[in-house]
Amino acid sequence: MRRRRFLGSLAAGACTAVLPRRAPAAVFSADAFNGFWMPEEAVRHERTFMQWPVNPAAYEGQRHLEETQRVIALIANTIAAFEPVVMLMAAAHAPAARRWLGGTVEIWPIPTDDLWARDSGPIFVVNAAGAQAVVDINFNGWGNRWPHAADALVSARVAERLGLPLLESGVVGEGGGVETDGDGTLLAHESSWVNRNRNRLPRAEIERRLLAALGAETMIWAPGLRGLDVTDAHIDGLARFVAPGVVLIQLPEQIRPGDPWSASALETYDILAEATDARGRRLNLIVVPDARAASLSSYANFYVCNGAVLFSMLGEPQADAKAESIIADLYPDREIIGLETGRLGELGGGIHCATQQQPAVRSACCRFG
Repeated sequence: MRRRRFLGSLAAGACTAVLPRRAPAAVFSADAFNGFWMPEEAVRHERTFMQWPVNPAAYEGQRHLEETQRVIALIANTIAAFEPVVMLMAAAHAPAARRWLGGTVEIWPIPTDDLWARDSGPIFVVNAAGAQAVVDINFNGWGNRWPHAADALVSARVAERLGLPLLESGVVGEGGGVETDGDGTLLAHESSWVNRNRNRLPRAEIERRLLAALGAETMIWAPGLRGLDVTDAHIDGLARFVAPGVVLIQLPEQIRPGDPWSASALETYDILAEATDARGRRLNLIVVPDARAASLSSYANFYVCNGAVLFSMLGEPQADAKAESIIADLYPDREIIGLETGRLGELGGGIHCATQQQPAVRSACCRFG
């Protein structure tokens, strides 16, 4: 399944795999999040969570599944040199997966449907007392487009294994659909949230619940794009906080005829250029140029782990080198590692989409500064 191309037979079948769940609107309470917030990704991690790809039908056959497993193992093994990595999968898949995964990658027997841990994996929040909890954003297979009976339970099962509270966000969505600076500001595309395939609530109410769940005060919205990919234009493929007040955004030089993605990217840039964050700062926008390669991945879809930043090389040496230089300037104290992740790009995602961080409480319980 290419997340930017709907394959009719499997996408249509997704509706038969929808897991009955409580209605989030009926159980949401902002008081449950009092004092909790989601730290920015650069804060030190306890570990990284990932999900092992296992279903040949989701990856266009066994050969492509094995190619995808190779890329996921490459990412996991690279991160494991810097911090602990947990790979989630049903126990039956562990012996075969171990042949790909390094010995330091831990396997937890939590079943999954797909590899996109950013979207269905646990979102961790912390408070100043050093407590931690998991936020449930009620993953529904990107608007019931894709089977998710196991993925819908990943957050709850991880929280249970860690002995952490599971807090109801009151919204339906995916982790890749929102960016946080860890200092009070969220960034998102409306198309991924204010969308009846996920939430039948007005934007103001979705905003209120997201701000409460992630411990923020200000929401910056851009329109995004509906219906052109499974994610409805997740923000993490385009624009990323690298620190409070600083956003990296990947842009084309100009709008390309017949390409709504290029128009949307420039529209998001214009909105961010006029925005102010929760502390009243105008955003410092760092532009990384688009690669011209026929790839669906993104330089902006990088992942920050302890001591390193992993980004996807898109097959154009000059553009890859430029992206590496820009990222290195933004993270001068970390090793910058470019990986060949072409298969993830063909599937419509990247390194960030395949990872989800658990912050180290001692580092995260104090905000920036």
